[in-house]
Amino acid sequence: MTDTDAILLMRESLAITLLVGGPLMLTALIVGLAVSLIQALTQVNEASLIFVPKLLAVAAVAALIAPFVGRTFGDFARVLFDRIISAGGA
Repeated sequence: MTDTDAILLMRESLAITLLVGGPLMLTALIVGLAVSLIQALTQVNEASLIFVPKLLAVAAVAALIAPFVGRTFGDFARVLFDRIISAGGA
């Protein structure tokens, strides 16, 4: 495995991390902004109020995208293991 192969592998793993973690982070951002807006409009300044809706929303999105995450990580693992086998045989 050359340096270029290692860099491409790291780039691909970072892209997969962003692809898988992006929807969860975006959900947390949107729910956090919505709850903060509601808190500002109603002047309810409870710091712990934001965590429950955010937790529920992120858990729901995680449950919805679980097949995609499993398939993505499985495909990446197969590619990674194939590269390891081909590097060991060379």
